[in-house]
Amino acid sequence: MALFETIIDLKTGSEVLRRRRYGVIEVANGRLLGVHLRPWAKVVSIPEGLWLGGRYHERHREDRCLLYYNQPLGHSNFLALKYVRSGRGTTLATFRATLTVLDEIARLKRSDASLTDVSNVRISDRLLARWGWEAHCPSRWHRHFIKRYYGNYADPAAAWRLMSAPAELLAPALTVAAPGEAPLAPQPSLTDASTQREPLGV
Repeated sequence: MALFETIIDLKTGSEVLRRRRYGVIEVANGRLLGVHLRPWAKVVSIPEGLWLGGRYHERHREDRCLLYYNQPLGHSNFLALKYVRSGRGTTLATFRATLTVLDEIARLKRSDASLTDVSNVRISDRLLARWGWEAHCPSRWHRHFIKRYYGNYADPAAAWRLMSAPAELLAPALTVAAPGEAPLAPQPSLTDASTQREPLGV
């Protein structure tokens, strides 16, 4: 089994997506570029979120979004949305597309739920509720949210429609790091917007 793989077809790559625990969903201009599978879980660091991620957000204005997810060892019936990286030009439609693909991966794995800790105050509770996420385990310092499935999954056709034809594929922003190299730093920079095409960055 390859340590690093990129799946661009959610149908033909379904068995691999079901088996692999850690990945990065990459969407640009509302189209899926690929799910980059990794041999290790995503761990979020404070410098990454507060400094490196902020620099990336300021410098990149393309409509692109990367969503890091883990299927934790010992909790295989859950998916953890660990981190989202975006630029100033990332739109609500592109961010929404990454969540649609996450829902499809949850369906393939027969996950009971997806969970996340929303650290960005610009992501509203109302927007999360609109997309099926509920507040979970209230905390003074964290905003935990959960999206429950328990056998009720989204229509996979919604995710399949996001797949790019080969001629439409753009160059991926994420290049898999070789052993010993640091991966690119992500940035959670998403917020509510009044229209689908409004940039999410400020």
